[in-house]
Amino acid sequence: MKTEDTLTYCDIREIPELLRLFSERARGLKKTALKNKNNSVYLVGRGSSGNATLFAKYIWEVYAGVITNFIHPHSILEAEKPLNFKGQAVWAFSQSGKSGDIVACLKLLKKWGARTVAVTNEPSFAENPLARAAHAGILLSSSKELPVAATKSFILQLWAVLWTAQIWCGCFRKSDFSETVELARRLVSAPFEEAARPFFKKVKAARMIGFVGRGPYNAVAEDAALKFREMSRSHALGYSAAEFLHGPVGAYSASDFIFLLSPGGKLPKDLMKVEKALKERGTPYRVVTQKKGRFPFNCLLTDIKLKLLALNLALSRGLNPDNPKGLKKVTRTF
Repeated sequence: MKTEDTLTYCDIREIPELLRLFSERARGLKKTALKNKNNSVYLVGRGSSGNATLFAKYIWEVYAGVITNFIHPHSILEAEKPLNFKGQAVWAFSQSGKSGDIVACLKLLKKWGARTVAVTNEPSFAENPLARAAHAGILLSSSKELPVAATKSFILQLWAVLWTAQIWCGCFRKSDFSETVELARRLVSAPFEEAARPFFKKVKAARMIGFVGRGPYNAVAEDAALKFREMSRSHALGYSAAEFLHGPVGAYSASDFIFLLSPGGKLPKDLMKVEKALKERGTPYRVVTQKKGRFPFNCLLTDIKLKLLALNLALSRGLNPDNPKGLKKVTRTF
């Protein structure tokens, strides 16, 4: 199977145009981007959608001054007494809109008085129980994602987060959005050359693969690891820089590989500490950086690069990245 023959690659190629189309209707977020009077929101999501809520926490707190609180469905669904969510804004992220525990959690929170928003990529309202359950909905695109691993929908969730922050407080430049679309277009149109480089063999042979990022790049690290697990059956994990140095670094050796996700050309101090620790342990690593694109928008460009890498790693192992064994598009956890 060739890269261009995969559904995953077709989805990735769609990303720039879908970002552009979302931007054209982003003004509609003024009606749906609910938040509390004290500038706070609640977030809930699983898998890639859960990683998107982590990105939202960093972006909304750092740039928009909106406190974000994570909801864990288990504590809501098992609560012995009703929790007071009267008037509280709750955002539920789900690519398919069909995650049973997320839907059940949102319905219960709504019953307890929450104002709810569903962020999904399922255009059919009839097939989108989360959107039907919510007071308001944000449709990421009208292009359904067919492969198991979430590619375009995850990036669109990050895009929706950035646009929401912009709607709330105008914290970014308008050019940041248009520039990112153009850079993404160039990235997906360029030949993928990473698989021909020496480091690729080390990644393929690695016992464990780690992704280390800070701030919004922590969310990208978590999702990159998830895609490597899903597509290429790699033992891969994502970390924040501080978390990695508090224990996990001790598990990595010369048989492993680490990706350091840098927001700019120069490594931040905390990633420099990680780099030093890796050198001391003899652990191979690669710095992934974006020379173009403004932070935090360049997170999307790094995410595209890493998804392409996971796709090609899967193909090099003779695996089908579109339909990994043992995984389904909608995970039944409830």
